Amino acid sequence: MAEIRNYTLNFGPQHPAAHGVLRLVLELDGEVITRADPHIGLLHRGTEKLAETKPFNQNIGYMDRLDYVSMMCNEHAYVRAIEKLIGIEAPIRAQYIRTMFDEITRILNHLLWLGAAALDIGAMSVFLYCFREREDLFDCYEAVSGARMHATYYRPGGVYRDLPDNMPQYQASKWHNEKETEQRNANRKGSLLDFITDFTERFPARIDEYEKLLTNNRIWKQRNVDIGVVSADRAKQLGFSGPMLRASGVEWDLRKMQPYAMYDKMDFDIPVGLRGDCYDRYLVRIEEMRQSNRIIRQCVRWLREHPGPVIVDDPKVAPPKRVQMKDDMEAMIHHFKLFTEGYCVPAGEAYAAVEAPKGEFGAYLISDGANKPYRLKLRAPGFPHLAAFDEMTRGHMLADGVAILSSQDIVFGEIDR
Repeated sequence: MAEIRNYTLNFGPQHPAAHGVLRLVLELDGEVITRADPHIGLLHRGTEKLAETKPFNQNIGYMDRLDYVSMMCNEHAYVRAIEKLIGIEAPIRAQYIRTMFDEITRILNHLLWLGAAALDIGAMSVFLYCFREREDLFDCYEAVSGARMHATYYRPGGVYRDLPDNMPQYQASKWHNEKETEQRNANRKGSLLDFITDFTERFPARIDEYEKLLTNNRIWKQRNVDIGVVSADRAKQLGFSGPMLRASGVEWDLRKMQPYAMYDKMDFDIPVGLRGDCYDRYLVRIEEMRQSNRIIRQCVRWLREHPGPVIVDDPKVAPPKRVQMKDDMEAMIHHFKLFTEGYCVPAGEAYAAVEAPKGEFGAYLISDGANKPYRLKLRAPGFPHLAAFDEMTRGHMLADGVAILSSQDIVFGEIDR
């Protein structure tokens, strides 16, 4: 008799579907997964430890680089934790701007997820379509912060600056003549809010395009329906949050349950799945993009009608205006002190969480009264999802393991921290 035994396979880290820095040690019986051991640590940057060596305000840029697809949502949790400790609150206009950019970030995240998940399973076109829309949203990031990805736009007490009155224009080049350039600049003639309004009017039809390609596609359904099923009770026990939890039928969303920023003033629905499989996770994220579009439109409407300050008027926390700094010696000193040593935060501890695109992203901050955090602990939503990978894949085929990993929407910056 031939000896039949399981064999171990290293899946990744360089496999394109292993999301770059994940090493999966899979135990296989033929092509069926009997055990999966996710090895992490290949991207470890020690963010939480680094944060203890830098002033509070210099750590905001680290937050963008955690889940590097949900940049401003990460900043939001950290900035809110600082605000809780200092005891300040951002002006209402800043809260609306944060709400709007949180939702822009959610769409950015889900578009990348949709394109990458489809690519992992073998659908090429969706990836290209999703990146078409991501370009417009990155232009919004760039307009307010100067950076296309790692914005560092949220600050304790508000946001870095108000929304610009004009958008950057494309220039004619040897690839695009004057007429083509004029067409490309058609929706860039007005302010950032005009540009965002134009995007929100076009975007629902774009989502319909993605759905036309995937939702009733029989190959897509064969690869996703009844794959990686997690029941509602088990999802709660495993510490799931975000679309992973809602796809299992649990209607839990921090924007509704523990509202922050201006979410209590927003009219939107929470999409919930029935079966908790990969297909439901896809449908939940598709519907979330539609709901985010609704929230952005509401924010734009309010921001058009209500001008005002976007950061607190406290020189100990917020830098003085540059014009003021040129003439006033005291403003100059405040500016210098703020950007060299920061500010001392009262001793205490605070936890602030936001409903990030992947789930509950939280920052637990301990201060001993100095200008640096005594301890920063980040609650990354992807960590418990990846921890459940073994349970979700047992008994599935090797190819299903790829679909399950994609459906988790894993980004390693936040898992390895």
